Amino acid sequence: MTLKQLEAFYWAATCASFAVAAERLHLSVSSLSKRIAELEQALGQPLFDRSGHKAVLTDAGQRLLPQAGELLVAAERVRASLAQSPGLRGRCRFGVGELSALTWLPRLIRGVRSAYPELVLEPYVDIGQVLEQRVADGELDFAVIAGRSSRPGIASAPIGQAEFCWTAAPAALDGATRMSPELLARLPLVTLPAGAGTTRIIDDWLAGRDAGGERLCCNNWGAVVGLLIEGTGVGLLPSHWARKLQDEGSLRVLDCEPALAALPYAFQYRRDDARPLVASLREQVQACVDFAAPCRIP
Repeated sequence: MTLKQLEAFYWAATCASFAVAAERLHLSVSSLSKRIAELEQALGQPLFDRSGHKAVLTDAGQRLLPQAGELLVAAERVRASLAQSPGLRGRCRFGVGELSALTWLPRLIRGVRSAYPELVLEPYVDIGQVLEQRVADGELDFAVIAGRSSRPGIASAPIGQAEFCWTAAPAALDGATRMSPELLARLPLVTLPAGAGTTRIIDDWLAGRDAGGERLCCNNWGAVVGLLIEGTGVGLLPSHWARKLQDEGSLRVLDCEPALAALPYAFQYRRDDARPLVASLREQVQACVDFAAPCRIP
């Protein structure tokens, strides 16, 4: 029995598929399967039931899983304590929302490439709901997502927050200056899809109000801005974008009562991932996060 065999077994058991586990360990699927088969031979019993469409853990596999996790964490601590160089290498796949990608992500990549030139970064941009699932499945090393995770296997470390405000084109408002249910009854709500962090702000603000009307969902901030400028409806925008567009005369920032709550963001990662990579990248993200950083606005 070797650590590499236990590592192959652990990630195969906790990732979405053998293919995801193999990619995480920089192995081919056949090499991953071979290590697991060798471990099963050493233990004298199968760890996966492969009779169905997807391999599932046997009773022996279920018993071994927590022990394998503990051994891998201990091994990682030994490696970290004896490492001669703090440098990171290999590949890091991580997720961010589009607002992060448009504001502080370039600064993060520049800083990490400078600090760890042998580390290859692969950012993935999507809504929070998708990113959280990919972290849980082992497809991403971490993600920066609005809010805390409710999953017991995902740890959430607060790293910043973003401010938003209601906006609409002056021509569409017909003299209105405040956000209200009446305005939503007249104008469509232009918003990111359900699963995006801004959905929480909208739902919290609408709670207890009789605010029906149409919702026009779009999965791109640039398109949302364009729709609002064209007078299609009313919607949320990051405050620094909204103020700039108001100064240009393209949009008007609406007063609202109560004021919109800030949207907190968290660095989310799997609790069982003890690699120095995760802790180091969390520090890098913390130093770079700025949701009000300059960005291009269509």
